[in-house]
Amino acid sequence: MLKAIRKGISFPVTTRLTVAIFTSACLILGKAEIQDSCGFSWLGVQPAAAQFSVAKDAWRQVYQRLPNLPLENQYVSKETGKVDENSTLIGRLIRYHVFVKSRPPMYRLDWKLTLADYLDANEYLVDAQYPGVNDLRENPMEGDRKAIQKLTRSQRDALVNVLVSIFRTNSAQAPTPTSSEMPSTRTSPPPPTPSNSSTTPSLPKPGDAQLLKP
Repeated sequence: MLKAIRKGISFPVTTRLTVAIFTSACLILGKAEIQDSCGFSWLGVQPAAAQFSVAKDAWRQVYQRLPNLPLENQYVSKETGKVDENSTLIGRLIRYHVFVKSRPPMYRLDWKLTLADYLDANEYLVDAQYPGVNDLRENPMEGDRKAIQKLTRSQRDALVNVLVSIFRTNSAQAPTPTSSEMPSTRTSPPPPTPSNSSTTPSLPKPGDAQLLKP
């Protein structure tokens, strides 16, 4: 059915969404883990600013916990002409997930969908949008796809668990704006009304009625 959808055969919207999500999850992690992945509340999503700040250095923590993951950091920078060792497979994976796809980094299912993209089981990777295309002399997309496809299911499981753990922990520790940093919501008081305004009518005086006679 998934192949039929990609060829343009029409199916109900709910059917297409169900097939895309559950086929991806089954291919990556097996049916037993789908329920665990869906058992979360979307109301717990952290502010985007906190997620982005964590995403910059999260790849370092991933490699610290999973040192056997491939680095794929042999690509040459366009700016310096030297190998950019800080442009790694996991760094680009995180950037793709957070910045390109705008998926929440707090939940297992979203990371499984991202890995499914690399496995050609969900959405297609796009050359022009892939992280590193503007910074590196060679687009690392195909190399990253092959590196992810070589990972075993247990390695992908471990990667998802570590990513979720890092983002949940770091987002919870992200500082919140203090009262002095929050923009003021107080409004300025209205300007005082002039006491001697030329438009203010004067009170009648004795004898004023005589002025109305012809």
